[in-house]
Amino acid sequence: MSAGPTITSPASRSASGGAPGAGASRSPLRRTDGAAPWRHVDLTLVGAVLALSSFGLLMVYSATRSRLAEAGLDPQYYLQRQALFVAIGVGVMIVTTVIDYRVYRDFAPMIYALTVGLLVMVLLFGAINRGQQASFNLGAFQVQPSEFAKISLIVCLAAYVWAVRAEVDGRRLLVILATAGVPMALIYLQPDLGTTLVFGAILMGMLLVSGARPRHLVALLLLGVAAVVVVIQLGVLKQYQIDRLTSFLDPKNDTQRSAYNLDQSKTAIGSGGILGKGLFRGSQTNLSYVPEQHTDFIFTAVGEQLGLLGSGLLLVLFALVVWRTWRAAVLAKDHSGTMMCVGVLAMLTFQIFENVGMTMGIMPITGIPLPLLSYGGSSTLATFAGIGLVLNVHMRRFT
Repeated sequence: MSAGPTITSPASRSASGGAPGAGASRSPLRRTDGAAPWRHVDLTLVGAVLALSSFGLLMVYSATRSRLAEAGLDPQYYLQRQALFVAIGVGVMIVTTVIDYRVYRDFAPMIYALTVGLLVMVLLFGAINRGQQASFNLGAFQVQPSEFAKISLIVCLAAYVWAVRAEVDGRRLLVILATAGVPMALIYLQPDLGTTLVFGAILMGMLLVSGARPRHLVALLLLGVAAVVVVIQLGVLKQYQIDRLTSFLDPKNDTQRSAYNLDQSKTAIGSGGILGKGLFRGSQTNLSYVPEQHTDFIFTAVGEQLGLLGSGLLLVLFALVVWRTWRAAVLAKDHSGTMMCVGVLAMLTFQIFENVGMTMGIMPITGIPLPLLSYGGSSTLATFAGIGLVLNVHMRRFT
C-alpha cells in the first residue's frame, strides 16, 4: 500500500467530467492560452515572501548598525548587501517560475551531475572560512554550492519518482537513498552538519509522499537513529560538533562553551517581553552580546526588539508560506509537481523550526539560517528558487 496521499488535480477532475456545463467548455481555451498560467500565480505566497524579506532587511540592519558604527564602518553595509541578495533572489524566483517545472524534471540528470561536480570542486578548490571548506570566493562575495544543492536534490528526487511511475519498493528506495547520499556525504566532508541535516529532512519529507512502503520508512528511521549512535560512539563527529548538538540538553557540562550563544540568545528573547523594547532599542542587540546575530541568531533581534507580538507576527507569515506551499502540493497537476512542493515544504519547515527552536534552547545549535531573514546570499537565493518552484507548480496546475 502506498504511503503517499492520492492527489486529484483540478484539471483531471475537469477532464473526467467533474466540472459542469460552461466551466468545462471553457477549460480547453484556458489550457491553450499561453498567458493562462500567469493568471494563477499565488499572490498570497508572493506577498508573504516579500513581507518576510522586508522584515529580514530590517532585522539585519538593526542587528549590525551599532557594531559597524562603533568600528567606524558604514552602518548600512550589511543592509545594502542583503538588499542586493533579495533583489537578485526575486529575479531568480521569477526565472524559476517562468520555465515550466517539467523542463527541470527532464534535465534532472544534468542538474544532478552539475551539483555533485560543484560539491567536489568546492572540496578541492573552495575557500576555507571558519573551519569549513564550503564556498567559492568571487570577489567580495561567497557562493555556497550546498545551498543550491538542496533545490537540486528536490528536483532530482521528484524526477526519479515520477519516472518510475510505480510504488517505491526496496530497490527503488535504495536508488533514492544513494541519490541523496552522495551530496549529503560531500557536504558533511566540508564539514557542514547543519546543511546535511536539512538534506535529511528533505529526503524524509519527500519519501513520505513518494509511495514508499510504511515498513521501509520505519526501518529507515530506525537505521537513522542507530547510525547517529554509532557515529557518536566511533568519534566520527568532532568534539565541537557534539558539544553544539548537545549543549541545549545540559549547558552546565558544556566544556567547549558552546552554550554561550544559547545563554545570550535566551536572554535577548526573554528581555523583549510582550511588546519588545522597541526597534533599535534592544541592549543585547545594540551591544552585540549575541554572536552571529545577523545570521544564525537573527530571531533574537526580533524577540528583543519586537517582543512576543512581533515574533508571533513573523511566525504567522512563515505559517502562511508553509500553508500555501502545501496547498500547491495538493493542487499540483502531476506527482512530480507534488513532490517538488513537498520537498520545498520540508526544507522550509525544518529550517524554520530548527532555527527558531535553537534560539530558545529547545533544539540543538546547528548553524542553520532562518529562511528569508538571516543574512547570506546563497541561502537567500536558494530559498527564492524554492519558492519559485512552488509558484511554478501552482500556476501550471491547469496546463
